[in-house]
Amino acid sequence: MATRKRNRASTATASASGSRTAPSPESNNPSPVSPPVPIAGVFNDASISDLLLRLSLDASPSTLDLHVTSAALRRSLYFDALLSGRWQPQNNDESESPRVITLTVVPSASAATSRRRRPFEGHVSVIKLLHTLDFPSSVQSPTDAIDLLPIALELLFDDLIRFCLRFLDAVPWTEEEELHILSLVPILHVHESKDLLSRLFPPKQSNSSPSSPPPPSSSPSESMLHGLINSAIHAPPNSTSIKTFVATILRDYPSISSIKNVLNSSFTQILESITDLMNKYASPDFRVATDNDEREAMQRLHLHAAMTKIKHLYWIVERMVEMRVADLAVREWSEQAGLGSDLIKILKDENYRNIAPGLPVFLTRCTLRLAGAVVSGHTLAPQQVRTKLVKVWLPVLNTCRDITSSPLTGGAHQQKSVFHELEETFLQLISTLQISDAQDLLQQCLCFSTRNVEDCGHLARAFKTWFRRADRRDLDSVSGV
Repeated sequence: MATRKRNRASTATASASGSRTAPSPESNNPSPVSPPVPIAGVFNDASISDLLLRLSLDASPSTLDLHVTSAALRRSLYFDALLSGRWQPQNNDESESPRVITLTVVPSASAATSRRRRPFEGHVSVIKLLHTLDFPSSVQSPTDAIDLLPIALELLFDDLIRFCLRFLDAVPWTEEEELHILSLVPILHVHESKDLLSRLFPPKQSNSSPSSPPPPSSSPSESMLHGLINSAIHAPPNSTSIKTFVATILRDYPSISSIKNVLNSSFTQILESITDLMNKYASPDFRVATDNDEREAMQRLHLHAAMTKIKHLYWIVERMVEMRVADLAVREWSEQAGLGSDLIKILKDENYRNIAPGLPVFLTRCTLRLAGAVVSGHTLAPQQVRTKLVKVWLPVLNTCRDITSSPLTGGAHQQKSVFHELEETFLQLISTLQISDAQDLLQQCLCFSTRNVEDCGHLARAFKTWFRRADRRDLDSVSGV
């Protein structure tokens, strides 16, 4: 068996007496350490021992004597080399029986072994295992393996090293145990640490060719987060616990940039799918391409799929607003003039009510969440984006309001509440725009008015604010304020 090359944490390099066989005078200081219980005929039994192993605490008078057998010690490559003829002293006194060898132990050899309360305990356990080979009885927890592994490495006890590594690979760890295992990895051979490293670190990304598409995520963590989001949005309607749990994971995840990447990717993919489905439903080419029965079936399929996707999008939007990473969503939503136009066509066609009656409400909620994030300052959008956001979605809101007034519309009270919230939010957004842009958009908001002026106070305040600003002549007119 090839000799292992390791940086030994303690013993043999600590003292010359630990690296050679030599007579050793009895210590005058009694050992404060209780000797281990002998196992008759196996370990620490003077009747069968041919060696006395003296454990000596480095920089301390403390020692502990163990009655051992050379046959058992030779299971350690370190002791096998130490007991070979090459390292025997030339003037060895054959009359001395048993022969004494000294092993120096450094108290703080490693963070793991230092957790043991008594000196020599770890070394005694390993020396005992050299005699008993009863590894399962001594290694019953990750802590046991972590304590014994550095000493097994130090003494080159390969059988125990393999058992400890197999044990650690097979059982779960606490966070503290994981940190100790990380500290042991540098002193392991590459082939020994391979399984542990695959559990401790993500696999290295292979270099893709320039012509191949980039991976969907830049790390295993982002891939996992993306999978969790997909599971949440595709969960059955009554599985709210899954969505709540995934939302909590996203909220507690430490890397906000990873959360942003994953949510942006999900938002973009779902929005593209919604746009495509809505365009197919509203396309005049599609409407005349097939007979009525087939067209109706395809319309139902497309609109139902779009409605499901909109619900998924709304959950994503909620997470983005909650995490304050809705910058891309706001910008993309403001660019959806084509989608807005298709939606107006669909909403004016009463057939949608039989397929996706909740369509106006969910669309309004998506717009409301994103516009609300801008108004609150949680998402800082440029003035151009704010202007386009209102220009694209204000006509959709007006169409939704017209539909709500129809006696055929169910849940009108709930819808009016959502629409009224978006009205107020749009008016607040308009107040952040240039006076010329605000003038054009405010005129499109006249349909917010009601017979009772008190019910549309938000609209009256918006016009009052605009006139106050428009009537200012220049900065000099307010210099005295």
